[in-house]
Amino acid sequence: MFVDSHCHLDRLDLKPYENDFTVLMQHIRERKIEHLLCISIDLEHYGAMRELVAGYDEISVTVGVHPNENEGHEPTVDELIELGKDEKVIGIGETGLDYFRSEGDLTWQKDRFRNHIHAAKALNKPLIIHTREAGQDALDMLEAENASDVGGIIHCFTEDWEFAKRALDLNFYISFSGIVTFNSAKQIQDVAKKVPADRFLIETDSPYLAPVPHRGRPNYPQYVTHVAQTVADLRGISLDSVAELSTKNFYTLFKKS
Repeated sequence: MFVDSHCHLDRLDLKPYENDFTVLMQHIRERKIEHLLCISIDLEHYGAMRELVAGYDEISVTVGVHPNENEGHEPTVDELIELGKDEKVIGIGETGLDYFRSEGDLTWQKDRFRNHIHAAKALNKPLIIHTREAGQDALDMLEAENASDVGGIIHCFTEDWEFAKRALDLNFYISFSGIVTFNSAKQIQDVAKKVPADRFLIETDSPYLAPVPHRGRPNYPQYVTHVAQTVADLRGISLDSVAELSTKNFYTLFKKS
């Protein structure tokens, strides 16, 4: 059985599934996906996302505001803590730093990241970290704010082994997305070979970043099996082993039975 550790279920195109979320979920179950973590990127859509998945025990959620969101509500630490008390919320984020899409004075982005770390520590819930062209600054802040107390996930990993080692030292797991299936992703594939067996996860980031053979098309949680197969091939182990290891790692991080 597989876990998709990062997806955006409220943003999927349901046309291939009769415009019916329940039909999609049946397809997901048939592909042996036993749990999904649905990730928040803003508070404006959080309520609808939470309602969409309310009746599904196999779906958990996070609460947070993505580092590139700059027009919506800016949550305080107290607001994040209050929303994060919900038992369906198992992590805080996605949060982090992104210097690729955001320009100029990014003090606001760093302040938001810091607030998310403080909320995660208050709740004792892991962080979901997004970084793009800001890896070292993100690690520096995680270190300075003692984020290792709660740990979390470096999601959609795109950095090198030196970054991965430092993240591992900070109590973070490394999550591989569909990018690891791309022929050009040699650096990421190198990390997938080296990361300890008890510290890696798999994800889709659906509807984005579809893996080969679906690259360039809408992504869906059931495609996490393609990510798993690539990781298995890189590590020289079976697909079943990757499923078992990554699922165990997810439940270890989030302390789910």
